[in-house]
Amino acid sequence: MDICPKCGLPVQACVCEEIAKSEQNIEIKVEKKKFGKMSTLVFGLKDVDVKEIAKKLKEKLACGGTIKNNVIELQGDHRNKIKQALVELGFEIQKIKG
Repeated sequence: MDICPKCGLPVQACVCEEIAKSEQNIEIKVEKKKFGKMSTLVFGLKDVDVKEIAKKLKEKLACGGTIKNNVIELQGDHRNKIKQALVELGFEIQKIKG
């Protein structure tokens, strides 16, 4: 049986990810890129699997994207939908700015 190094619980019962999600202070910005293209940036993700969160956001918002320096960069302007998508992934709406 594998044990989580952070909380000491078995990996199947580990709650580190949920605790980390509730403590995040996330900031959302929209930036204009080359040729007038818009890009949505998600800052402030620490102690969570940023790669997995980016993958789920890209699926929910039906867009492309990448991760650069722990910042999720999504193609397009998703200001209207990104907060709800993050809440569905387990983040607290009070801690999301932008």
